[in-house]
Amino acid sequence: MPSSSLTSGQAMPDARPRERGLAELEAEIQRLRVDVERLGRAERLQRALFAISDLASSGQDTAAVLRGLHEIVGRLMYAENFYIVRYSPDSDTMRFIYFADSQDPVEPDPEEEIPAERMANSLTLALIRHGKPVMGPSDQVRARLNVPRDESLGPDSVDWLGVPMVDEGVVRGAVVVQSYDPAWRYSEDDCALLGYVAQHILTALARRDAHEELERRVDERTRELREQIAERERSERLQAALFRIAEQASRSESVDAFYAEVHGIVSGLLDARNFFIALLTADGQELDFPYSVDERDEKRPRRRLAKGLTEYVLSTGAPLLATDEDIRRLVAQGRVQSSGAPSVCWLGVPLQVGAKVVGVIAVQSYTPDYYYSQRDQELLSFVSFHIAQALERRQAHESLREAYAELEQRVAARTSELADANRELRDQISVRERMELKLKHEAMHDTLTGLPNRSHLLGRMGMALARYRGDPQQLFAVLFLDLDRFKVVNDSVGHLVGDELLKEAARRIGRCVRDPDMVARLGGDEFAIVLDRIHSAEDAVAVAERVIQALAEPMRIAGKELYTSASIGIAIVDGRYRSPEELLRDADVAMYRAKGAGRQRYALFDEQLHKAALRLLEMEGDLRRALLRQEFVPHYQPILDLADGHLVGFEALMRWHHPERGLAMPGEFIGVAEETGSLEHMDWQVYERVCRDIPRLTRGQAYTTLNVSPRHLRAPDFDQRLLELMSRHEVKPANVRLEVTEGALLDQPELVQACLGRLRQAGVLTLLDDFGTGYSSLSYLQRFPLHGLKIDRSFVTGLRSGESGGSSAIVRAIRLLADSLGLEVIAEGIETEEQRHQLRLLGLQQGQGYLFSKPVSAEDVLARYFDAAS
Repeated sequence: MPSSSLTSGQAMPDARPRERGLAELEAEIQRLRVDVERLGRAERLQRALFAISDLASSGQDTAAVLRGLHEIVGRLMYAENFYIVRYSPDSDTMRFIYFADSQDPVEPDPEEEIPAERMANSLTLALIRHGKPVMGPSDQVRARLNVPRDESLGPDSVDWLGVPMVDEGVVRGAVVVQSYDPAWRYSEDDCALLGYVAQHILTALARRDAHEELERRVDERTRELREQIAERERSERLQAALFRIAEQASRSESVDAFYAEVHGIVSGLLDARNFFIALLTADGQELDFPYSVDERDEKRPRRRLAKGLTEYVLSTGAPLLATDEDIRRLVAQGRVQSSGAPSVCWLGVPLQVGAKVVGVIAVQSYTPDYYYSQRDQELLSFVSFHIAQALERRQAHESLREAYAELEQRVAARTSELADANRELRDQISVRERMELKLKHEAMHDTLTGLPNRSHLLGRMGMALARYRGDPQQLFAVLFLDLDRFKVVNDSVGHLVGDELLKEAARRIGRCVRDPDMVARLGGDEFAIVLDRIHSAEDAVAVAERVIQALAEPMRIAGKELYTSASIGIAIVDGRYRSPEELLRDADVAMYRAKGAGRQRYALFDEQLHKAALRLLEMEGDLRRALLRQEFVPHYQPILDLADGHLVGFEALMRWHHPERGLAMPGEFIGVAEETGSLEHMDWQVYERVCRDIPRLTRGQAYTTLNVSPRHLRAPDFDQRLLELMSRHEVKPANVRLEVTEGALLDQPELVQACLGRLRQAGVLTLLDDFGTGYSSLSYLQRFPLHGLKIDRSFVTGLRSGESGGSSAIVRAIRLLADSLGLEVIAEGIETEEQRHQLRLLGLQQGQGYLFSKPVSAEDVLARYFDAAS
């Protein structure tokens, strides 16, 4: 017994630990299976979310995107019956933007906004009101949400799962799946999964809505800009026409020639195939037609006033735009009588001198292919005002010539009657003097505002400048004014209202100065003031402040309350001025400084502005001379393999070898070059030099990159011109790569895509420069034929040893993105060994920066990399 007890006591301790070990191993295996399953679900969910994000940012239409969302959800759970509803809390309406149901034959219109009261018994509306996920058979869900059965809203489902889409605590819609098959039921995991996916669907849809809204606004703004350009071109044509009318009034040899010129000018603005000018005779009893061109009525003889359309315009003093139907109605009402060939559309405007209507200018159409518009009426009314003024001046000239002729006849006929001849001669001379004074006043004053014009202003400034030279104590100042927002007024309410605004502005400016000072209109919305005998600049500043305050008050014109303001430049006379034009120029420069500082303010022209203007002028001249002397040359910065340092390629960078200032960096002159239009010529000069250098620099597999601006990529022949340049210097396409920025891709992307595609077909690859600092849009990488990315130096500078976030995370993400798309990656701005080491740890293979070499000339590159190797 003792022996057997001892034996059993030794066996028991061996069996129990082995059983416990097996149990723990099985539990561990079970936990691992659970973890693997959970990780698998998480991975599927992550892929689904990425797919939702990519789908939302794709270029597909909305219907395709929603079908794609349905497919993504179907990969996560049973979703044969699936719909998405958007809810607007403001209007309390729903919109079923996507609906797929195997049992419900009624498919809602995705564009229809359905009021909530129409869906009062809907489970979907109850879910939105509830604001929390709901799951279960339809009858149980209705009972839980207290919703009565309504057969018109579709059949019941075996299992129903709906989750709300919530944004900042507000329900914006819902996602619903349902099953009519008892074999398919939803679980709590499905509920949690659908809720998580629903929020990402809402985010994706909101982002897509924002993108579509942005595109709509861009289209709307583009349409507005096109309308503004058309309006501006129309205004320019109108201004040119008015100038020609004024010019022909004094240049035409006869009145008939002047009328013919006016006809030609009006024909350039609207359809004037049938055109006539009618004038009242001196007694006001008859109508004379001094000029008439018509397809059907060859002549219009003088006639007594009757009840025609022309007399109707004369009697009302207002323009008349009438179709054939309008004319018949006027005839039926007894206002006019039908005469002449019937017209399909008739437009006549009064010719008014002062407050008196003296005639009518009219155009008409006999065929329905052209109807005059309200804009044509406004245009012809505006032109008629200037034609009336030109006619008045022309008649004044004719009267003056007739007076001279009559005077000569009377002198010859009545030589014996000296007393009477002398008296009559004095009368004629008085008339002549009055006419000359009137013509002189018109030549020296603005016809619209009555203010002195530019010629008069320069004469007054010349006298003030001569007085200052004789006595430097006789200070004076010139103020240059530009009305802010005047173009907005012209574009919105028309030129006639704009003219009234200019008149009111002239009156207000005139009330802000003293009696000896002069206010002049220079043209458009520009005015000038000459302040005589001031004591200091403070006097001029005080006047400028008064003018700004006066113009800031609202103007009541044509029943509208209009606002404008003024930007004012002030120039004080000093010893360096030699002509009035110099003073006016400096006041203009100071005005632009005030406008650039925010408008509705003044600025004094000082020595700094003078020096800045001189520097800008000198820089523009230097750039033009530098182009002629071919002073723009490329410097090359090597691109190296980060592992072993062997040469991969070069980036060509522009430098300016100034004969006096030495080597100049692009930041010193690029801005001026863009403003003067010289940059493209400079680029092509550098491209020429680079193509000459490439055969020496590209030994082995090295390539050279060229920086290309957006202006080049928009040129229709850029690719052909570049390939011809390369062919001329026997440069292989594989030895040239282009560097473009994200901004270049944004501007006219269709043209840019086509240009880069043609270059890629020819063998010239493209790199996206400064990636990560702009939009960094994934669509760019898919849409454009890119070969690689260049990581901006700002991310390289921020790399730190041992850091997992910050710049390291961004660089790692860019590298992974590029690897997935098969793109090459180059790091820029490497300046330390630590940065190089971190880039290698992050998987980057190529880079450039001051650690390896600054940009140097082609000769230095050859001496460093090739002569030493040989």
